[in-house]
Amino acid sequence: MIRWDKGWRLILRLACALIVTIMFVFPVYWLAAISIKTPAEIYAYPPVWIPSEVHFSSYVTLFSDGDAWSVWNSLVTAGVSTILAMVIGMVAAYSIVRFRTGGDHLAIWIISQRMIPPICVCFPIFLLFVSWQLVDTYMGLILLYTAFNVPYVTWMMRGYIQEIPLELEQCALVDGLSRWAVLWKVVMPMARAGLFATAVFTFIFAWNDFLFALILTKSEVVTYTVKVTGYFGSQSTFWSKISAMSMLGVLPMIFVVGTMQRFIVRGISLGAVKG
Repeated sequence: MIRWDKGWRLILRLACALIVTIMFVFPVYWLAAISIKTPAEIYAYPPVWIPSEVHFSSYVTLFSDGDAWSVWNSLVTAGVSTILAMVIGMVAAYSIVRFRTGGDHLAIWIISQRMIPPICVCFPIFLLFVSWQLVDTYMGLILLYTAFNVPYVTWMMRGYIQEIPLELEQCALVDGLSRWAVLWKVVMPMARAGLFATAVFTFIFAWNDFLFALILTKSEVVTYTVKVTGYFGSQSTFWSKISAMSMLGVLPMIFVVGTMQRFIVRGISLGAVKG
């Protein structure tokens, strides 16, 4: 009787896991299916679940028109800003933990800056960027994303660095290493899981930004989140282009998360257990 109950519980868990997986995977599949369908299949009723033929005309159009370049713009701005935010945030977190920089409340003040709604500061930031001639430039978006992500990185890395034994750093200092060498050779390897997990989420925050990219770009560095909205019209909507551009925007995220999956899981688990 006990084995029978365990068997049914296992089947129920697997069924629930399968349902949840389908719920999350189906939107991605539907985007991919629409991007390779013909116009007749896109507007067919009842819906065509599996395309009869594969057509890459939507992707060809995006690359020939130059619209796919917006994905590269997102990669540049999100990637560079993530690297800068991780470097600045890591050093700031180490300073706060080991040297008590700013006292007991600086870390809370830093993370509070991340809680400011972007809509509240978008207009003054636009005026500032206009005066500095940073509108529609890589530098402008990179600086903005870095500034908004540094508080998050600092707060997250502060928690991971606090769990590293101070004795390891003291031994390294006795052996002749400088503070920078200790940070690079001792602290960063010990906090590697949290470092990668924080970097992935920081990249996702910058990658998914829409408001600032909409306000601060015009034509040169338009990101894919802004570009995809241009296919929606009052009289017609280009569903094939929307799906193709969305797939181009999703693929880097799938690659990043898939590559860093083990670090993400370890980083989140470390924070949940020790944080």
